[in-house]
Amino acid sequence: MTTPDARSGTGRPAELFFEDLVPGLTVDLGVVTVDADEMVAFARRFDPQWYHVDPDLAAASRHGGLIASGFYTVSLFMRAYVDHLLSRAAADASPGLEELRWLAPVRAGDRLAVRVDVMGARPSTARPGLGTVSLTGTMLRLGPDDRPEQEVLRTRFRGWFAVRPVEAEPAETEAADAAEAAAADQPNVDQLGVDQPDSGPTAADPSTVGSSDGDPTESGGSPQAQRPD
Repeated sequence: MTTPDARSGTGRPAELFFEDLVPGLTVDLGVVTVDADEMVAFARRFDPQWYHVDPDLAAASRHGGLIASGFYTVSLFMRAYVDHLLSRAAADASPGLEELRWLAPVRAGDRLAVRVDVMGARPSTARPGLGTVSLTGTMLRLGPDDRPEQEVLRTRFRGWFAVRPVEAEPAETEAADAAEAAAADQPNVDQLGVDQPDSGPTAADPSTVGSSDGDPTESGGSPQAQRPD
């Protein structure tokens, strides 16, 4: 069974861990296309400002038409982040973000290239077993030739990721299994009602202490360290 620390952000077994997210790494999160109906429905539900929901007013304004809510745009980023990275990585929660900037209007039909860059990584002091990764996410509008035209979103944030689990060596696992099996097969003397044999004289028995001037092992005791002259 996969342990919680070894699950990805979507619950599947993880293949990427904290150690894999090294500074300088860039992860391509794919390309998303802004759907007109979804864009307006989101704004009507969560951000019903006129330039997001009223086509006539928006067309007559400096915007020249409806523009997406910034929170809809960052939601598109989040979905791409989950689909292409968190679904593979042993992701925990996020302690927060430091920056969120909407750099240019986003409109229906825009094709946005999404990526995330790893800026830093260190073991977490607050959460043992996790590492804190500093990330920068960007979205760039693509032109007809699929080349980036303009950056429309930038965000800096941190995420917690589990460190890679340490697996026991096969030899150690086999030895532990063998010892457990042997212990299970060993009969319990007390339960069988068999008297245990006398263990022999003890160190408190005067008949066995100092009874020989020769090799101490002949008297049934243990060899004693000799003092050097």
